[in-house]
Amino acid sequence: MLNLTSSGIGKQLVTRKLIAASARDRSCFEGSDIEHQVVFLDVDGLPPVTLQNAFPLVAVAYSDEGEADLQAGLAMLGPLGTIPAVPIRRLDPANSPESLPLLQALTEGSVGRLARYSASITSELAILRRERETLLENYRALEDAFQARNWEPVSEIFSHDPYADPKDEGIGPLLAAAFIEQLLPVSSLGVAGFALHFHSVPRISGELVVALSYLESGEGVAEWSVPYAQLVPNWNFFSLPRACGGAARTLRLRISATGPETIGLSLGYPIAGERYSARSELPHPDLDLRPLAFKVFTGLPGVKPARTPNMIAPTNLLEGQYTVDYRLAVATLSQVADVSVTPIVPEFQTVRFLEHEHAIVCHPLPSGISAGAVSGAIEPGTISFSVSAFIDHPEGKPAAVSFLLAPANSNARSEVAEIARKGTARPSTFFSGWREVSSSEVVNINIQLDEPVRGPMDLMILSRAVTDSVDFSWLKVSGFRMVKQFTEAADVR
Repeated sequence: MLNLTSSGIGKQLVTRKLIAASARDRSCFEGSDIEHQVVFLDVDGLPPVTLQNAFPLVAVAYSDEGEADLQAGLAMLGPLGTIPAVPIRRLDPANSPESLPLLQALTEGSVGRLARYSASITSELAILRRERETLLENYRALEDAFQARNWEPVSEIFSHDPYADPKDEGIGPLLAAAFIEQLLPVSSLGVAGFALHFHSVPRISGELVVALSYLESGEGVAEWSVPYAQLVPNWNFFSLPRACGGAARTLRLRISATGPETIGLSLGYPIAGERYSARSELPHPDLDLRPLAFKVFTGLPGVKPARTPNMIAPTNLLEGQYTVDYRLAVATLSQVADVSVTPIVPEFQTVRFLEHEHAIVCHPLPSGISAGAVSGAIEPGTISFSVSAFIDHPEGKPAAVSFLLAPANSNARSEVAEIARKGTARPSTFFSGWREVSSSEVVNINIQLDEPVRGPMDLMILSRAVTDSVDFSWLKVSGFRMVKQFTEAADVR
């Protein structure tokens, strides 16, 4: 086989057989300048086992018999699997003196240039490989220097231990209804991660959402969406892919949760200052001059931290992005309108808002789609949203739920009818697809858009039956959490 990357390939090309021909046309090549480049296939003998010193690029035939022989001979070369399919070109024997120099120019000129180019690439690759080995050796020397000076790759620089006050009510419900913010009392330079303490963790479905950002600019650093099953009732370490670099800034944690049961996020001892106390958009007596129980770890800026027990990697990196979490207000959810598309006229209200639970009920019917629309619920810049859904009755039949985002002030019933008729939504909308929900567990639905929405959009909650019965199928949707994303600094609240 021809080795196009071997050294001295330009000189060796003249010894390679790059043209295939039939033995019947041997006389057309004898005495020519390319005779040494032709491999002759003889179909009357046994099929060749190998092609020694040959790599045919083209097959040339000067007669009908020669073309037929080439087709049969090349077919026998197929099982070898060492060369690609070879095209056959038919030439006129009368024009042989003119065609042979063209074949010579093709094989010795064009292929020679490709061979020299490939050889130069190989040479540059060898140089890059040597440079990479030198770089790795420098990294090893740097690691040895750090170890010699007893510099730890990750070290704890701040800790606030958990403290359980007998009067504590627990902030678990606050995490589900809103969020909790905590400023880290250290500079961002070199921060490689942090740890949160949980005194209890539910074993059923649910998810903890933690976001880390810079207070001064609102720029996001990373976000962790962690199922409860991955957490332990103790310290849980949330790591960054590399320690923070750049200018020294203030880091802010924002924590929320989803699921039917509350998670036991621990608080620390009371402190004197308000700046580093935990805070929330909703008042709560436990947050009176109480920070979260947390630890902060630092390492070398820009370097990946070493592994630690209960280490959790970020779900999303938010570098260069500015994110703002928001939840749908009671005033917004209370405006939900029934836009169902079904031939059935029920005797009960299928779509309604539960103010005390911040939830929307959307009961499916035996046929058609039950739907509720919240006008203008999705703000511009929204990149993702998450909700919790379940059947709120122990004997409730399962149902399917989906979500539809449509441009503001669009005809909501028409958008739902499009899905009922075709099973798909219009290109101007976003349809989440159907997800089955039962009464046995709460389903957390997280939807990530390809890009932030450019304008306000209407949110529609859809439900339909999945069995012949919809008895007690009270589908309840709650915990609406939205995330807005910006590429420029947002207003920091």
